[in-house]
Amino acid sequence: MKLKKMKVGQVGAVAEFTTSDPQYRQKLLRMGLTRNAEFVVVRKAPFGGPIEVEVKGSRLVLRSDEADAFEVEIK
Repeated sequence: MKLKKMKVGQVGAVAEFTTSDPQYRQKLLRMGLTRNAEFVVVRKAPFGGPIEVEVKGSRLVLRSDEADAFEVEIK
C-alpha cells in the first residue's frame, strides 16, 4: 500500500521507497524513514496536501508526492 493512501491513526512500517535523488534518500534515512521503521499517520491535509507521520519519536511532514514514493505494510 502507498503511504499516502493510509488513514489518520493507522500504523505502518516502511517496506520500501523509491527516489532518483541520492541526497533526498539520505535525508529520509537520517529522519528515521528506513526499511521496516514503524510509524503512525498523525494528520493528513485535505485534497492531497501534506501528510504528518510520527517515526522514532519525531514528527515529519511529507508532501503528497514524497509520500507516494513509500510502499508500506499496515500493522
